[in-house]
Amino acid sequence: MDGTTSSTALMERPAEVSAADQAADRPPARLPGAVLVDRAAQLNQRIAPTLLRLALAVVFVWFGALKLVGSSPVHDLIAQTLPFLDAGLTVPALGVVEIVLGLVLAAGVLPRITLLVLCGHLAGTFLTFVTASELMWTSNPLELTADGEFVVKNLVLITAALVLIGLYTGRAQSRRTA
Repeated sequence: MDGTTSSTALMERPAEVSAADQAADRPPARLPGAVLVDRAAQLNQRIAPTLLRLALAVVFVWFGALKLVGSSPVHDLIAQTLPFLDAGLTVPALGVVEIVLGLVLAAGVLPRITLLVLCGHLAGTFLTFVTASELMWTSNPLELTADGEFVVKNLVLITAALVLIGLYTGRAQSRRTA
């Protein structure tokens, strides 16, 4: 060779790596306890859906049982919401429906269908704002009564059910494509 460097030699020569490039290749520094947080998050991903499903089941069985045995604090609210139905039959019947929904949900049988029915049942509680709106509001239109708050909290239960439906739908789709 005549002392000149060929173009192939330039391409084969390792490029100089700057300190910034070296730092970019390293994983970021981890804070103390990050491994513990990661493990807790992984555990949460595994058990949270089951715990959420079981929590909904407990609420439905419990509230349903209170309706069935005549000890429900919402008996009168239901009677005033559905004045065209006999509360003596309607309230225990709703209790049976809630107990069945809760037990089926706890068993994990047909979870998506059960959760959809559960959402429909909970959405029906908002009928109170139409048929017995005087029970839902105080004189201030922005202030709910205790009954109004009881019904509005069902938004949280509906949302929990929708989250579970989404999780179960994703799992079912991934099983079909696997």
